[in-house]
Amino acid sequence: MDPSTLSKTDDNVSPSLAPTTQNEGIPNKPVTFWHRAYRSMGFQKGYNFSLFIIFAGAIVGFSLARLSYLNISGSASSSYASGAAPGEWYWYSRGIYRIGITIHLATILPAGLLMVWQFIPIIRHKALIFHRINGYLVITLVIISNVGALMIARRAFGGSLETQAGVGVLVIISTTSIALAYYNIKRLQIDQHRAWMLRAMFYLGTIVTLRLIMILSALISSKASYYNTTMTCGELLSILDTNEKVNSSYPQCGQPGSTADTRAIVQAKFGTQPEQIGASLRMSFGMALWLALFLHAAGVEIYLHLTPRENNRLRQVSYEKQMEKGLSPAGSAGLTSDRWGDAEPWKPMKEGTEA
Repeated sequence: MDPSTLSKTDDNVSPSLAPTTQNEGIPNKPVTFWHRAYRSMGFQKGYNFSLFIIFAGAIVGFSLARLSYLNISGSASSSYASGAAPGEWYWYSRGIYRIGITIHLATILPAGLLMVWQFIPIIRHKALIFHRINGYLVITLVIISNVGALMIARRAFGGSLETQAGVGVLVIISTTSIALAYYNIKRLQIDQHRAWMLRAMFYLGTIVTLRLIMILSALISSKASYYNTTMTCGELLSILDTNEKVNSSYPQCGQPGSTADTRAIVQAKFGTQPEQIGASLRMSFGMALWLALFLHAAGVEIYLHLTPRENNRLRQVSYEKQMEKGLSPAGSAGLTSDRWGDAEPWKPMKEGTEA
């Protein structure tokens, strides 16, 4: 066929029959914006940035919402005394429990706002001094806040045994995780430092999920009429304000010989009666704490197992830094399974090999 004829034939093809290339080369603006957003913060994967927004956003949002609680005993509606669950302020208004709640709130709320900065990659790469100073500050605040949490555990939402045990376990695992993270970074074992800091953040984030589960559980259990718990007459008086109201609803408190420590049965119902709302939250708190702790503990382990390439990359970085500092064995100078367990000895990657 004559090439000139072929050219004329192609030129005469109807535009409607020609292949469409309208979208070729035109960038997808939302996708481009998303890529620029997470790349600008140092994240290499979009899903990491998504998870950071969800979990860091929850911790920051919760901390900001509770900052007004630093006004512990104020008369403002946003103070802790006004915003605490019904019956809580009866115990926290005095003595060691007042000291404990003050210590806890004054340290854990700032820690919640500061810890999220530790997980932004560009800060670790471009502002290492800030990362270190902020890290020491977060560690100090969390440890002090844990002391405060132990001081109030006996009265937190009734202070039942499951609540005291849950608070104790949360304090132990969060403090241990932070201690192990600190030890590993001192040994330049960056992969293990990352793992233990992630665990610590997820454990501490339990309090956010706990609140959601507690409120949901209180609402559900209120549909049944057979859930109840006990409150002291002193707690009931602090909620209802007058002895007349207390005695009319809870005759036990008006009986001869009754004291502020006398206990009355209160229906757990998330409705209009404040003492019943307090009872429903009190009943749900221990269960919500353990369930939230399980979800967070399992979730962080799943995430760590789904990101082995990042772990391997940081293990190689650890090896190089430990070689520079003369730490031995290089690559396993920290708390690693091949050094302290029965895992196969770790071997550094050869030059040019991908993680």
